[in-house]
Amino acid sequence: MSEHLTIVEHPLVQHKLTLMRDKGASTASFRRLLHEITLLLAYEITREMPLTTRGIETPMEEMDAPILAGKKLAVISILRAGNGMLDGVLELVPSARVGFVGLYRDEKTLQPVQYYFKVPEGLKDRLVIAVDPMLATGNSSAAAIDLLKEQGATDIRFLCLLAAPEGVARMKVAHPDVPIVTASLDRELNSKGYIMPGLGDAGDRMFGTK
Repeated sequence: MSEHLTIVEHPLVQHKLTLMRDKGASTASFRRLLHEITLLLAYEITREMPLTTRGIETPMEEMDAPILAGKKLAVISILRAGNGMLDGVLELVPSARVGFVGLYRDEKTLQPVQYYFKVPEGLKDRLVIAVDPMLATGNSSAAAIDLLKEQGATDIRFLCLLAAPEGVARMKVAHPDVPIVTASLDRELNSKGYIMPGLGDAGDRMFGTK
């Protein structure tokens, strides 16, 4: 992928996103819709995965058929909200390896604080997809990508549900080599660092913790 920001405007993605934004959506429906949208977004972000061929025998004849090349891709969840997107990617690519980056945002400074990091081996040989529903300030996302690059990752893509212009700009400066795929580029951040119009706190809505 070459474009820094890809907005997936598929009608089903936009329809489901509207249902998620509605503050009346239940925890169960929010979770289900996030899973469904992630599946559709993952289809887009994996579009240019490298292929090779393998000789197989169909019921009719032998053939050289396309198959994914290289090591299994790695999906990295930026905790905790990223976990809501994991299953959608894994449904599309069941063999993917999974890792976790634990970051929380200091409410005063809006800066990320790391508390957990566990990722698959051999990231330098894998396509790495980092997932987090909200790209807000971009500070946590940029910090997570820093950590992945320190582990050798070179082919990284970022998958989110919503992005704010501030977060996209921050990521472009920090990691211009990391394409972003999202369902929507929203208007702005408010004074507390929340995306507007957004959908509130994705983690709280997903896990029912508010």
